[in-house]
Amino acid sequence: MAGVKEVAKVDLKGKPFHFIGIGGIGMSALAQIVAQRQLPVSGSDLRSSHITDRLEALGAKIFYRQEARNLDFFVPTPEMKRQPVSAGGSSEALLEMKVLDSSTQTLLPQVICSTAIAQTNPEYQAAVQLGCPIFHRSDLLAALIDEYQGIAVSGTHGKTTTSSLIGYMLFKCQLDPTIIVGGEVDAWDGNARSGQGEYLVAEADESDGSLVKHHPSIGIITNIELDHPDRYQDIQEVVGIFQSFAGQCNTLIGCIDDPIIRDELALTISYGLNPDWGADYTAKNIIYHGQGSNSQIWERGVCLGKLELPLLGEHNLNNALAAIAVGRQVGLEFSTIAQAIATFGGTKRRFEHRGEVNGITLIDDYAHHPSEIKVTLTAARQRVSGNNSLQRVVAIFQPHRYSRTKTFLQEFAQAFKDADAVVITDIYSAGENNTFNISGSDLVKAITIYHHQVYYHPNVNSIENFLGLEILKPGDLAIFLGAGNLNQSIPKTIDLLSMNSEQ
Repeated sequence: MAGVKEVAKVDLKGKPFHFIGIGGIGMSALAQIVAQRQLPVSGSDLRSSHITDRLEALGAKIFYRQEARNLDFFVPTPEMKRQPVSAGGSSEALLEMKVLDSSTQTLLPQVICSTAIAQTNPEYQAAVQLGCPIFHRSDLLAALIDEYQGIAVSGTHGKTTTSSLIGYMLFKCQLDPTIIVGGEVDAWDGNARSGQGEYLVAEADESDGSLVKHHPSIGIITNIELDHPDRYQDIQEVVGIFQSFAGQCNTLIGCIDDPIIRDELALTISYGLNPDWGADYTAKNIIYHGQGSNSQIWERGVCLGKLELPLLGEHNLNNALAAIAVGRQVGLEFSTIAQAIATFGGTKRRFEHRGEVNGITLIDDYAHHPSEIKVTLTAARQRVSGNNSLQRVVAIFQPHRYSRTKTFLQEFAQAFKDADAVVITDIYSAGENNTFNISGSDLVKAITIYHHQVYYHPNVNSIENFLGLEILKPGDLAIFLGAGNLNQSIPKTIDLLSMNSEQ
C-alpha cells in the first residue's frame, strides 16, 4: 500500500487494532494473535468466512463492508458512558471499555492495512481524517517478531510449507511456539497459534518488499526468483531485498542449491541436496515414493539418522532440511525432530487432498509460478507412479495476475510436461488492470506448442461441468493449481462426479 503513514511504532500494550481486510490469510493471522492477547480487535471484510467466524468467536468486531462509517465505532458520542468490564471480558468488551469513552481522551485504533488496500479506500480515508495511526501489516508482524526469538521464513517459493513445518516441529517438541503462517494447518486449526514459549515462527514476504522490516534471530531463505514483476523490474532488485533481509538476521539459513543464494548471500548455515556444494545439512540414500520420501539426514558430514517425510517431492525434502537446521540450531535432538516431521499433515492448499470420487482424486494446490507448477506436477507424477489405481495427471490451472502471465509466458508454456492433460481458465486479475493485453487464450496457445492435450475454459464458474461431466475419468489425479479462486469449483466438481457415478 503506497503512502502508509507511519506516525509511531505499533503499540502492543493495550491500544485497539482495526484491520482493513481482516479476512485475508495474512491479516487474519495477525488479528488472531493480538485478539488472543486480549487486545481490542475489530476489522472489515467484504464477506464472511470460517476465518472471520473464528475471529468473531475470539471477540473481534467485524464489519462486512469497507466503508468510512466503520470507524464511527471508535468515535464516542456524548451519551456514551464508560462501562466497567471484568478482567476476563471479551476482546470486544475491552474494546468498548477503551474506546467508547465520553472523555476527551479518545483512544483511536491502530489501523492495519495490507498492500492491497489503496489510499482511495473509503475506510482508509476515514482513518486518515480521524488521525488514526496507520500501519502496514508487516509493521505489526515486525513488532511481534521483536518480542520473541523470531524465526522468519522467506524465499520466493516454499515459505508457507517451510514455516508451517518449523512451527509444527517446535509445537510437537513442546516448545509452545507462536505461529503466523500463510496457510491453514489442522494441528492448530488455522493460520495462527498463540503460544507461551520464546519462539515465534512467521513468513517474511518479499512480494511488496516488506521483509526488510524484520530482524529475526533466525532467518531462512528457501530460494530466490522473480515472481512479482508488478513490484520488481528485474531479478537484481529482488536480490537486493533479500540481501537487506539477510543482513538483519542473527543467524541466516539458506538453500545452497539455489545459485543466487549460493553466490549472493553469506550463509551462517546451509542446506541442500546437491552433493557438489557441501551443504551443512543434506540428505542421502533418498527414496521418493507416492506418499513422500525416505532418506538419511547428514549434519556436517555426520549421519544423524533416518527421516520419513510425508510430503511429496524433492522441493519438500529441501523444506524439511530447513526445518531440521532450525531444530538443531535451537538445541533439539534429531530423533525428536524426525519423529515430529514424520507426523506433519501438511498445509491446506499445498497438495491438499480434497476428495476421491469414482476413482478420481482431487488435489488443491496454491502453485502459481512456473517453477512451482513444475515441482508440484512432478510430485503429482510421483503420486501416480506410486499408485496402481491412478493413471493420469490432469492439471487445471488458473493464471494469477496479467503481469505474471505476460512476463513468464514462455516459462508457463513449458511447465506442464508432467501433466497428461491441461485445462486453462482465464486470468485471475488480483486487482490488476489488463494493460498487458493478454488473456488465458494466449497462454493456451503457448502451452499447445509443447503439449498435445490442452483445453481452454475461461469461466471458472462453468468449468465444473467440463471437469465433472466430460474430461475426468476413473484413474485421474486432478490437481487444481493457482492462487485465485479456482479451488472454489472443487466442491461442485465433486458433486457432479458423484452424480455421474450414480447414473
